[in-house]
Amino acid sequence: MGKGCKVVVCGFASVGKTAILEQLLYGNHAVGSLPQASHNKLGEFWPIPPDRAGVTESGSESTETQEDVYVASVETDRGVKEQLRLYDTRGLHDSLDLPRHYYSVADGFVLVYSVDSLESFKKVDILKKEIDKSRDKKEVMVIVLGNKTDLRERRQVELEAAQQWARGEKVKLWEVSVTERNSLIEPFTMLTSRLTQPQSKSAFPLPGRKSKGTASNDI
Repeated sequence: MGKGCKVVVCGFASVGKTAILEQLLYGNHAVGSLPQASHNKLGEFWPIPPDRAGVTESGSESTETQEDVYVASVETDRGVKEQLRLYDTRGLHDSLDLPRHYYSVADGFVLVYSVDSLESFKKVDILKKEIDKSRDKKEVMVIVLGNKTDLRERRQVELEAAQQWARGEKVKLWEVSVTERNSLIEPFTMLTSRLTQPQSKSAFPLPGRKSKGTASNDI
């Protein structure tokens, strides 16, 4: 298992960040339920004790999250188990921004909005721009999740418009629902796999030799 990666999960208040992590790791989106090891065909996620390290205040729809840290072992698409630290941050609103220290410590970000809230999608756009400004040449992986697809009648953010924005920002975007755990597996497996991808051994040509390699295409 590698050294582990730090991933910050953030977004507007009440978009379901905590429920996503509880469902992904424990197979139950009811916050505070008993942990369960989870297995799936695309990847495997195991909570690593202490699985709620660094908790300042537990979160739920009625209790505001300050910061929870989930530690998990994730099987990547290479079949290698990697450690992932997921920082479940306090829900943001118009007068509350993401604390600056997260930008310097994070290896990756999961930006979450709710498809029934245009305001939460606009907050994701603001967060993405802040990440771009603050990362200071550091390579940072960003993915976006549009949560609560089960609320079809209340949808305010259309998938086509969200995907068009994602292409412009060069990020991957998935629509998910905590009621369907399988919808959460691919994004986090891909994120972990990309964050822990081995560096190329031939990044620079040897003296006196011409490089035959081509540049890789990142997201």
